[in-house]
Amino acid sequence: MPCLSLRKAVTFFVLFTAIFESSLASILAVDYGSDWIKASLMKPGVPFDVLLNKDSKRKIQSSVAWKKDERLFGSDAANIASRFPQDSFSSLKYLQGAPFNSDIVTYFTSISTAQISETDRKTVALKQSDGTEWSTEELVAMQLSYIKKLAEDLAGEPVNEAILTVPPYFSQLERDSITDAIEIAGLRTLALVNDGTAVAVNYAMTRTFSTTSEYHIIYDAGASSTRATVVSFVAAEDPKTKASHTQINVMGVGHDRNTGGTELDLRLQDILIDSFMSKHRRDIRKDKRGMAKLWKEAGRVKAILSANSDATSAVESVAFDIDFKTKVTRSEFENACKDLHSRFARPVYDALANAELSLANISSIILTGGNSRTPMVQAAVKAAVGEDRIALNVNADESAVLGAALYGASLSRQFKTKDIRVTDVLIHDIQASYFASNPGTRTIHTAVLPAGSKHGARKTLTFKRKEDFSVVLNYPNEVMSGFPREILEAKIVGIPEAIDNLTERGAIDPVIKATVVLSESGFVSVGDAIAYGEIKDDSITGKLKGLFGGGGDQVPLETGVDEEAPKEEKMEKDKKDKAKKPFGKDQSTIPLEIKIVYNSQGPLSLVAKRTARERLRALDNMEMSRQLREEAHNTLEGYLYKLRDLLNDGPETPFTKCSQPSERQTLSSKLSETIAWLHDEGDTADTLQLWEKRSVLETLEKPIVHRYKEIEAFPQALNNSQKWNWSTRLFLTQARENITADAIAGVPSKWTSQELDALEKALKEHESWLHDGVERQKKTKMNEDPAIDTKEMLQRAKTLEQHLQRLVRRKVPKVKKTPAKPGDADGWSSTEPTQAPGDRQPGHDEL
Repeated sequence: MPCLSLRKAVTFFVLFTAIFESSLASILAVDYGSDWIKASLMKPGVPFDVLLNKDSKRKIQSSVAWKKDERLFGSDAANIASRFPQDSFSSLKYLQGAPFNSDIVTYFTSISTAQISETDRKTVALKQSDGTEWSTEELVAMQLSYIKKLAEDLAGEPVNEAILTVPPYFSQLERDSITDAIEIAGLRTLALVNDGTAVAVNYAMTRTFSTTSEYHIIYDAGASSTRATVVSFVAAEDPKTKASHTQINVMGVGHDRNTGGTELDLRLQDILIDSFMSKHRRDIRKDKRGMAKLWKEAGRVKAILSANSDATSAVESVAFDIDFKTKVTRSEFENACKDLHSRFARPVYDALANAELSLANISSIILTGGNSRTPMVQAAVKAAVGEDRIALNVNADESAVLGAALYGASLSRQFKTKDIRVTDVLIHDIQASYFASNPGTRTIHTAVLPAGSKHGARKTLTFKRKEDFSVVLNYPNEVMSGFPREILEAKIVGIPEAIDNLTERGAIDPVIKATVVLSESGFVSVGDAIAYGEIKDDSITGKLKGLFGGGGDQVPLETGVDEEAPKEEKMEKDKKDKAKKPFGKDQSTIPLEIKIVYNSQGPLSLVAKRTARERLRALDNMEMSRQLREEAHNTLEGYLYKLRDLLNDGPETPFTKCSQPSERQTLSSKLSETIAWLHDEGDTADTLQLWEKRSVLETLEKPIVHRYKEIEAFPQALNNSQKWNWSTRLFLTQARENITADAIAGVPSKWTSQELDALEKALKEHESWLHDGVERQKKTKMNEDPAIDTKEMLQRAKTLEQHLQRLVRRKVPKVKKTPAKPGDADGWSSTEPTQAPGDRQPGHDEL
């Protein structure tokens, strides 16, 4: 019994492990851009590539729109912007985490026809023409949910984990916004990775490097901005395992948040607007549909000018019933953008300065991003770094998402990939602010994570406090115009009680230590806080420890702690901090509670995210119901046409021959009634009514269809039954001969007479039943129900076949050997007689 329980437990564990690993095996990587979305699915057994949409396109436009009650995504959504300008939403990346009164929101209104409103969090919501409002996070979540569905259709299972690329300049507000959207979409954030770093991972995957650092610049010219990332590649060795790996270090980043492909589109749209107004003397800026049409046309013309010196723009009925046509030259376009020329190269210089490197240290400039194909952008970069350093050896559109997928796979134990380790950096200074210990005194600001701090870093601050207090993490410099500087407030509580407890234990000058943590995804927070005091040990053992420097597990107290200013400790990685064990059982530390408070523009609350998920789920359910109803309507309509054709095809068709006049009359009457109902009430009927109407007609048609299908299947079913009757009869004849031969030879037989008698009885019963059924079927007319059903024929033949095969496949019994009499050659004698070849009958192995 214990063995059985153990076996069940092991079986359950194996099954549970298989299910658990299967649920974790799929990782969705998304490169969410202002204009385009690229996605990739990492799953065992699925080829590693970019995820295709329903039209087999490798990238999806970053748009969501409504056409009345129908929600659209991708190119379908973007294409209806000119017809429904207030119901089509694109370029939402600009609005992620953006305060309503910020400059970036003002810029968004210059490129979009969407109507915006202010949320209770002071962020941006977008309003449909019917007044329905959606937050930026909800609209982005809809797009991510659409991508999730595409991935699940490919994987054949739920996809729950996602890794997304973000620009390195994204502030904590913007990172919170994208992670909120991920959660609303029903996904879990595996990580966020800077897009330049993701391209570096993709670049390193198919290359090998030496032990000497190799420096490259990832130049990403996207739609919303331009970024340059200096990275080093070097072959390294793990000090513990001695395993070799490729190390990628981000050395410095430069960026321009306002220079990208969208700005080029805006300049080109202005050219088209000026041309229209000069020709027709009408202000097209007041017509939202006209502006949406010119925005789409500007993108098309820009693509043409990337490969040609001029382009003809033609828009039918652009506005005021006017057909617009004009010619734009590349020189005219570049002249309108001449102030951007130097700004395209500026991020390269800034990245080099932040990395403290010169251009001479750089091996190549790797161009990526769709805007890097624009001749103007390439000319600006070539002028800055030289043409010989330009590298086009990665896919400009897909390298970021493929690199993100590989990076996500490296974080999971489900995948084995090339060992690539990444060290990214923070590009914004972060400081801690708090009031001095004396009430009413000044606020103290201390730099805790300067720009260039590595992701995963930790810094501990030491305070001499006896009361609860707060530490505010913020940006000393504005990350973008209109964005708040405050990140979060960490309220450290429980200090008076902790200090009293440490004092009772004999602690000397207790202090408070708070650790600021920068996560691998670029989020900053206060990870933990403790009250710490060195406890004096007056025993002989304690004095000896103090004499020889023994301190056990105690955290060494910083000297020179000022009452107002904190004492900073050096930056440490997670594993180093854990090695100190500040929360051990020693008497010198007491954990403190930390309450994190965000400002109104911080991440969504749990209630808000739950409400958003419910809104999206209700929308999905409504669309699913509508889709099912449309399918039911279309299926019923097609079925009615099919029935009408069957009834009108003439007397020689199988349907007519196998049906009686009364049946056709009843079916025809019901068909006419249903066609009239569908015409009058079909548009308002629900799914259940449509299914019921079809079910009634199918009930009338089914007996007729069954008859001519039975007539078609009868010959083959009869042949199958007769085949097994003949095979069984042949087997019985030869098996009985074998039994007789074995009895004469004195050896055991494969079968007994009783087994053969039972098989013969089953055969006779089957032959009798088949003969009676066939005779009755001969007397049955085509428009009458069959006398014998082919399904039953196949089942009875299968039963006889299985009975026969059990005997055919039986192995010959082994003959036991007995000790031989003295004088035998080998000392053993067998009771099996010697038979000449051919004496035994064949065993019907062919069956």
